[in-house]
Amino acid sequence: MIALIRYTFATVLHTQRYVAPLLLFAGLLGVLTVNGSGALPPAYASSAGALFVCSTWLTVALMSLDEPAQRAIVVVASGGRSLKVLLAAIGTALLSCGVLMVLGLVLPLWLGLYHVTPDGLLLGVEAQLTCALVGTAIGVLCSRAVFARQGYALVSAVALVMLALLPKGMPPVNRLFTLMSTTPDPAKLLAPAGGMLALAAVLLAAAVSLAQFVAVRRG
Repeated sequence: MIALIRYTFATVLHTQRYVAPLLLFAGLLGVLTVNGSGALPPAYASSAGALFVCSTWLTVALMSLDEPAQRAIVVVASGGRSLKVLLAAIGTALLSCGVLMVLGLVLPLWLGLYHVTPDGLLLGVEAQLTCALVGTAIGVLCSRAVFARQGYALVSAVALVMLALLPKGMPPVNRLFTLMSTTPDPAKLLAPAGGMLALAAVLLAAAVSLAQFVAVRRG
């Protein structure tokens, strides 16, 4: 697994497909959090939203690095286990999101004037992990493993991102953002955010299972 993750990292660095989602993340983070002040939850809702969009795009890119022939070679080299290759791509995406999460926690504090508390920082971690997991789940569902045509994958990704963001009260993303934008006390949000994080983990597991099922059926 470690070797596959290293291979995926090397490939994405060589192809530079990380550049566009990284620039998007940096741009959204700067626009949404610069010169902010006050309580931390609204600021971390913004940084989590930036990570949500970035993680979706980044996962789609990571899952589509290899052409079908090259992917078949990688699967054979990994012992014929396509699930292992799929998990390696997801692991690479989550590790990348972990690095971006640190930036999402630190940059708002640097760009604005916020009331920093341990509860607020922990809430920021929960929110960004939740959005990273949901974004990765959408990226998996809209990858080449599921959609043979990239146009359909793009339309599906945009639709799922909008479905997660826009409908009022839709868990876990919209519900989490609503709570963070209306409740300034982060201590009161830790338990609900933990529930949204658990739901996000379930969604990612379901997305991985569905993507693997489709890939196996397609042969």
